Amino acid sequence: MNLVEIHVLDAIRRKHNIPLEKVRIAVSYLSKQFPSKHPLADQEFETDDLDLFVKTFSQLINISQNGHLAMRELIQAHLQRIERDLTGIPVRLYPFTRKRDLLEPKEEPKAVVIDPQVSFGRPVLAGTGIATAVVAERYKAGESVDDLADDYGLERLKIEEAIRCELWLEAA
Repeated sequence: MNLVEIHVLDAIRRKHNIPLEKVRIAVSYLSKQFPSKHPLADQEFETDDLDLFVKTFSQLINISQNGHLAMRELIQAHLQRIERDLTGIPVRLYPFTRKRDLLEPKEEPKAVVIDPQVSFGRPVLAGTGIATAVVAERYKAGESVDDLADDYGLERLKIEEAIRCELWLEAA
């Protein structure tokens, strides 16, 4: 849950440049109106790159403006990378593996997944259970992307995404 909250906060702050003061107002409003241990993970947020919104009962509430009603905007790409179960609890996160300014996030593949039910929540190649760390270590040891793709029986793109994920984590 903490990882999902960090992902959401990263989207709010870096992608959408929402000022920290507005985030604080939003979290405070959520705490009062929708009590939760993990307000950033428990709500599905929307933004117009100026304010934060939550949808309740077919209305969009501007939580960074203390609950003013607003018109519905499109759900942002960051928040679409969180997969929820039928009760709304986050169960999987598809982290970004590329520099966000190079590609529209909607176009970025969901090749890497973080799922607490697979590999103890470590990043893995989606649908395989192959840890991205293992792929990246083999690549750093000198194996080519094509050789790794052949060994794992996967597309070159998935191997590249695994390597990007790990190299990005090391640089962070």
